[in-house]
Amino acid sequence: MNATRQPTPASRPLIGLALGGGSARGWAHIGVIRALADAGIEPDIVCGIGFFRSHFVDRDIRELARPFGVVATDLQRGREVWLREGPVTAAVHASIALPGLFTPVQRDGRWLVDGGLVNPVPVSLCRAMGADVVIAVDLNADLLGRHLKPRPARAKPRRAPAAPETLTDAMMARIQTGMSQLGINHRDEPAPPAMLDVLASSINIMQVLITRSRLAGEPADVLVTPLLAELELMAFHRADVAIDAGRRAVEAALPQLRVRLDGANDG
Repeated sequence: MNATRQPTPASRPLIGLALGGGSARGWAHIGVIRALADAGIEPDIVCGIGFFRSHFVDRDIRELARPFGVVATDLQRGREVWLREGPVTAAVHASIALPGLFTPVQRDGRWLVDGGLVNPVPVSLCRAMGADVVIAVDLNADLLGRHLKPRPARAKPRRAPAAPETLTDAMMARIQTGMSQLGINHRDEPAPPAMLDVLASSINIMQVLITRSRLAGEPADVLVTPLLAELELMAFHRADVAIDAGRRAVEAALPQLRVRLDGANDG
């Protein structure tokens, strides 16, 4: 039952807000929503990742004051799954279950993981739920080119190589010897990036390219792009930085948004 939902005046277009994924960068959504409210813009439909989780514990999605949906990924089939009913907490958990970092969620016989694998900024879901004007928030727009943290050179002591115990060991020893002769892996060279940095950067590349592809085929009416390149994937303690970035991004997009809303009202 949708008894708690507020009616929308027939004289204006339905506004959809597509919240893109980005782990700790998701704090920016708070700044986005606050800035929209300050500008007198109230979304009628909200789709995406769920920082709303803490506000709607133990409630069904259909009982919320406005239509809400999230995107998850079917881990076995690789398909996009839209979650528009059931407990909010379970749906949000599925939508942010980043593989390798968070546990998948089982629902209707399927294992669900982060929706960002297939649809990082769910404009299409907003459209399907009836939005006339979609404001999309892309948290990953400026991530490519982000510098990895430098690490000091490795200073491993020289020691005699151990006798290979298996064929694999012998092959690796030959490869390492060959690389050494080519001048590779000298001790004074910088160490490679930390494993977590490599994982985070790989996720960034994947989500940026998928986002670009999806937005090219399913464009938003207004794209809000908080600048969050310096905010690490798991930096949940830096909420103030992300919230401020979200607010500033909306302020920059307001002129375009006003024009789009005025045009929709005139139409």
